[in-house]
Amino acid sequence: MVKFAKNGSDVTTAAVRLARAFTGRDLVAICEDHPFYSVDDWFIGSTDMPAGIPHAIRDLTLKFHYNDLESIKSLFEQYPNQIACLFMEVERFDPPLDGFLQNVKLLCKQNGCLLIFDEIITGFRWHLGGAQKYHNIIPDLSTFGKAIGNGFSIAALVGKREIMELGGLNTDKERVFLLSTTFGAETHSLAAAIATMKIYESEPVIDHLYRQGKRLIEGIKQSVHEHRLEGYFGTLGKPCCLLYYTRDENGQPSQSFRTLFLQETIKRGIIAPSLVVSYSHTDRDIDKTLEVLNETLFVYRKALDHGIDRFLEGRAVKPVIRRFN
Repeated sequence: MVKFAKNGSDVTTAAVRLARAFTGRDLVAICEDHPFYSVDDWFIGSTDMPAGIPHAIRDLTLKFHYNDLESIKSLFEQYPNQIACLFMEVERFDPPLDGFLQNVKLLCKQNGCLLIFDEIITGFRWHLGGAQKYHNIIPDLSTFGKAIGNGFSIAALVGKREIMELGGLNTDKERVFLLSTTFGAETHSLAAAIATMKIYESEPVIDHLYRQGKRLIEGIKQSVHEHRLEGYFGTLGKPCCLLYYTRDENGQPSQSFRTLFLQETIKRGIIAPSLVVSYSHTDRDIDKTLEVLNETLFVYRKALDHGIDRFLEGRAVKPVIRRFN
């Protein structure tokens, strides 16, 4: 069954509420290696900006690590019969190792806990059936957004009928009132989602994403080698959803060098907070991007050699989630 909403936080929070109602438990376990799930208290209270969220709410969210089965086992041992759900992305930067996803699903089943996949990013990029189809694993609930509406405001909570029915009208159990949003009756986004999904089914959208992403990866590798930037700049993630890292002269993650990179790409007509490609990106677009990135990485190398202060204009950007401005 499916429940539609307007943004990702709506459906991730709805998934958590359903899991708590279905299991009768309060605790939620989230993968702390994945950066963002919701603007709502159950998640933000666990981050570096929990101001305004009661400690009683913060204490209900636990954390585990991706590809670390022992960190999940320890939670179940420490909080027996108390965890409603495990919440995680299927994959982000690192692929699942040694049957990690299958073992997580088994652990959840053994402990009466629901497995929820956040596919707001991966859905319709990794595979038409999402990253769960790519890795051949079915969760209890999953959330989708972004790609399904091609920029329109729509998200979806998808799950097993026996769980989802609690949020519907046809149930003899205590009903979970999930979603009633101010603009819930707006249907343009539903029409956009239908049109988008038809294009995904009839045209090689996902193949195109992988192809263009791979071209970016190969071109960036050449520039990194040319400017001796191995270990300082590089790509992260799958070709269909590519990100990059920036490191300073000590090899440490650097917001200052990220700012320099953005500054130099913007000067040359490219805005690149990420390297995520779309179906509209042509070979010419990729070639132009690689040309700009090569020029930018030349400046990056000079900043490493001579000090970034000589090249950086203005203040460095800061992480989105931070305690103080």
